[in-house]
Amino acid sequence: MKTISTAKSHGGIQGVYSHTSETCRCDMTFAVFVPPQAKDGPCPVLWYLSGLTCTHANAMEKAEYRRKAAELGLIVVCPDTSPRGEHVPDEADNWQFGAGAGFYLDATEAPYDQNYRMYSYLMEELPALIGKEFPADLSRQSIFGHSMGGHGALTMALKNPGRFKSCSAFAPIVEPSTAGWSKGAFEKYLGTDKTRWRQYDACALVEDGHRFDEFLIDQGTADGFLDEGLRPWLFEEACRKADIPLTLNMREGYDHSYFFMSSFMEDHLAWHAARLGV
Repeated sequence: MKTISTAKSHGGIQGVYSHTSETCRCDMTFAVFVPPQAKDGPCPVLWYLSGLTCTHANAMEKAEYRRKAAELGLIVVCPDTSPRGEHVPDEADNWQFGAGAGFYLDATEAPYDQNYRMYSYLMEELPALIGKEFPADLSRQSIFGHSMGGHGALTMALKNPGRFKSCSAFAPIVEPSTAGWSKGAFEKYLGTDKTRWRQYDACALVEDGHRFDEFLIDQGTADGFLDEGLRPWLFEEACRKADIPLTLNMREGYDHSYFFMSSFMEDHLAWHAARLGV
């Protein structure tokens, strides 16, 4: 692991790091905020997954999580959203696929299956590195994210209910197998057999019997992607049928931006902290 930068913030340390990933077969960059409480012992870990076109830096620079994370004693990890590098296949003119658009899945179709393995990277390789290099209590982990990252958070929680204590999302893509801005990526990554898409679709996972204790979702009513790409009411209906508690807050007048997320970020951190036992 290489340290790219560190800075003191709210008594803790905001760092940016990189390492050579065996899973994604490229160098991967990630950000970690370590709160001041870490000097006294390991702290719980909150994973934040960013959306399309983003890197590790978007939430680090715009999400305004450090003050509350320092108060609560939470380590916040912000991974990148995809593999990157000259040898990594990409479509430079397509912001919905390739670099910045890994969709938190393990690709099965060539040539993408060699690098686009974000699910395994985030479930196995990066947590092992975090546990080794940081004062992290991996027995207490939670996960949240925005848009494509909200999709990733929901699916990872549903598939790994024993790993995560809580899960929330800002404006998540709840049914990517039918959403316009994700169907094309799913076909390229996973092939044309749509039954294979269901393992990375939150609504389908609930329909297929996966369960999680509860979810929190915040969604802006002025989000330009609401009706065609996000459609939280589909997940609301799936959770209702499965008797999974879901708090869906429709935030009047808010859009899809970090102005929206930063407005409710501290609410989410407090919600997770309560379920992480801090």
